[in-house]
Amino acid sequence: MTNTIAVYPGTFDPFTCGHENIVQRAARLFERVIVAVAASRKEALFTFEERIAIATETLQPLANVEVLGFDCLLMDFVRQHGARILVRGARTVADFEYETQLAVMNRKLYSELETVFLPPAEEHRFLSATVVREIARHGGDVSELVPSAALSRLQQKF
Repeated sequence: MTNTIAVYPGTFDPFTCGHENIVQRAARLFERVIVAVAASRKEALFTFEERIAIATETLQPLANVEVLGFDCLLMDFVRQHGARILVRGARTVADFEYETQLAVMNRKLYSELETVFLPPAEEHRFLSATVVREIARHGGDVSELVPSAALSRLQQKF
């Protein structure tokens, strides 16, 4: 697809290899991808600024990817950046069901929006930021689950 701007939103606490895989694949599909880091409404392990920095450092090699933070309604952010594609990862049937509900609501808020679901690569199918945080919190090895920018910061936290 050409002349398209896609937004891949999330809290990314922390940014995982699964997130990185989705962004790499989206970057091949769309002219520009904005990784939109949401200001978390819940207690996050990493600050808003740290989450933006980790994603920025990790995705720096991808020329058509930009990392931006947002603290507003996602559809307002999408409109502000001229995007009409929302990229979402869906690992399981439960994820897909939840994401489909969000896609329908987002489309009500912004009728020109299309949501594209990308399943994770097989090796990341059961990877989640929640699982990574728990493993790291208990001293487990997460070196194959997160990019180096996240790993070094996780090691500092724990």
